[in-house]
Amino acid sequence: MPIFEYQCAACGKEFEKLVRNSAVVPDCPACSSTDLRKKLSAFATISVAASSQAEFPASCQSCGNPGGPGSCAFNANTQ
Repeated sequence: MPIFEYQCAACGKEFEKLVRNSAVVPDCPACSSTDLRKKLSAFATISVAASSQAEFPASCQSCGNPGGPGSCAFNANTQ
């Protein structure tokens, strides 16, 4: 179920709407008009080939947690 972005032609309000059936046209939450324009939505993708390990934090040296140093509560100095 995609989320679409719309702009109302009657009042100019921009809003997002989860659309379960694309044949049903939602109405504007501000003025109840159905004269809407779908906006071109930006989306993000992650490409495995384009990413490098340098973009991610190094794993925790104490426990190996991939979230990076300090991501776990383990503190080697308190033992």
